[in-house]
Amino acid sequence: MSVLRNLEAKLEGLVEGAFSRAFKSRVEPVELARKLAREMEEHKTVSVSRTYVPNEYTVWLSPGDREQFASYEPSLRKELSEYLLEHARSEGLALVTRPGVSFKTDERLNLGEFGIQAQLVRPPEEEDAEPEQGEAGHTMVYSPDREPERLVEPARAGRALLVGEGRRTVLSGGHMVIGRSRDCDVVLEDPNVSRRHAELRQEGGSWVVHDLGSTNGIKVNGRRAPSAELGPGDEITVGLTRLTFELE
Repeated sequence: MSVLRNLEAKLEGLVEGAFSRAFKSRVEPVELARKLAREMEEHKTVSVSRTYVPNEYTVWLSPGDREQFASYEPSLRKELSEYLLEHARSEGLALVTRPGVSFKTDERLNLGEFGIQAQLVRPPEEEDAEPEQGEAGHTMVYSPDREPERLVEPARAGRALLVGEGRRTVLSGGHMVIGRSRDCDVVLEDPNVSRRHAELRQEGGSWVVHDLGSTNGIKVNGRRAPSAELGPGDEITVGLTRLTFELE
C-alpha cells in the first residue's frame, strides 16, 4: 500500500531514526497504523449517501512501550492522523472531522501488546455546545502471538487528590489550575512557579496535567513533558515544588 509505505518513510526519517531506537519491543509504528485502519473499517456507520467511520482513536500501550517513545508522541500522533485521513479518502469513507489519535497507558498490557478503541465524535452544531459522542467501540488488544481480543475496561477510580506542601487537595470540577496567582485552584508560594503554571484536566475518565506555557515547564516523575496522563503515585514537579497525584 503506497500510503502505508509513505508513512513508514516519514517515521524512519524523524529525528535520525529515533523511532527505530525507541521501539525496542515488538510494537512498531507501522503496525499501529495497520491496526488503526482495521478498526476504522470495522466500525462503519452507513447513512443514506455515505459510509462514516470513527474520527477519534485511543491507543493503549504497556507502561514500558509508552515510556520508550514518550517524547515522540506528538509527531507520531500527527503522522497516524494523516495516514488515517488518506486511508479514508482512498477507501471512499466519510469522516466528520480530521482523525484524532491519542495514547494512554494500561498496566495490564505486556510489552509488545497494544489496544485500540475507536469512536465517532460529531462536532457541536453550536459554538458553546458539547460535541456529540457516539458509542465507543470495545477496546481491541493486539498481540504478536495471539488473535485480537477485547479488553475489559477498568473500573472507575474514586476521588483524585493532589498531595504536597502539607495539603491534600481534592480534584473536582473537571479541571484545576496550579500557579502563584491567588485565582488558581492550587496556589503555590514558590517563586519558580508561574502565575498560571499548569492545569489538571479530566479527559476520558483520566486526569492529565498540561503545562500552560510556564517559564520553567513541568516534570512528571522527573521527565520534562508538555502534558502527561497521571496515574496513582505520579509525582508532578512545578518549579521547585513536588506534588503527588493519588486516587482514593
